[in-house]
Amino acid sequence: MKKEIYLAGGCFWGTEQYLQHIKGILATEVGYANGNTENPTYEEVCRKNTGHAEAVKVEYEDTVIGLPYILELYYDVINPVSVNRQGGDVGSQYRTGIYYIDEQDISVIESSILKLQEKYKEKIAIERLPLNNYYKAEEYHQKYLDKNPGGYCHIGADKFEKAKKAIDKDKKFEKKSLGKLKRDLTTEQFEVTQNSATEAPFKNEYFNEFSQGIYVDITTGEPLFMSADKFDSGCGWPSFSKPIDTAMINELKDTSIGRVRTEVRSSHGDAHLGHVFTDGPKESGGLRYCINSASLRFVPKEKMEEEGYGEYLGLF
Repeated sequence: MKKEIYLAGGCFWGTEQYLQHIKGILATEVGYANGNTENPTYEEVCRKNTGHAEAVKVEYEDTVIGLPYILELYYDVINPVSVNRQGGDVGSQYRTGIYYIDEQDISVIESSILKLQEKYKEKIAIERLPLNNYYKAEEYHQKYLDKNPGGYCHIGADKFEKAKKAIDKDKKFEKKSLGKLKRDLTTEQFEVTQNSATEAPFKNEYFNEFSQGIYVDITTGEPLFMSADKFDSGCGWPSFSKPIDTAMINELKDTSIGRVRTEVRSSHGDAHLGHVFTDGPKESGGLRYCINSASLRFVPKEKMEEEGYGEYLGLF
């Protein structure tokens, strides 16, 4: 579903250039938002106190990228506690602002701001208001940095590279309904991932698989472990010294069998994976992630690019 949000983040040349690179953003346009005059010119906005903010109209595909992630990326290229100033640009037209047209976005925006506020002692200065008015800027401002690659920009080049690689994992690896999981998974896969069952040792798919590749969550496709970190522990289940990224898993206290263990679950799918123990190889950190094959899908190295995991090839 296509949605819209309007973001003010200082000079709109750089803000538009940054946003248009993000996967899931369908179109961008620069203009003047929430001022007190009609059809203002750039000169009027800059010099005649019209009250408008330089803003970017953002159209995005909500099934690919969600508003929380767009805002997270937006915060990365602004100073959220600065008032009427971004970079070297000073004036009310350079204030930061999130202007919405869908009232359902209010709770998402406010929740995002609360999370952002935890990182700062100063009060967040970003305006959060309904879009009262918006006027498209002059044509020479549209995609300005595409037309003028050496033009002024207050955003660093590294941020543009980050934008090109950004993926909303909450959308890409979105948790499926129980009904869909029952249809898509085998009985064993469903019982392991949804009801924390344990498969039989030595009689599962990957305990003795040591080909190069990546192991992903069977329920969402989220990448979890690399073959480079897999070792033969002798326990009869796939064993890894570490996950690809600790943000991809959640570790929880488990007392289900009368003793304390640490359960491992996938972060986006919330699928039960197995447990982590402290009897792994010391030279690799001393941990053993003991994982059920039924919670994993193995993607061979030669198919990783084709299946969308090419960014992890550099880990081999």
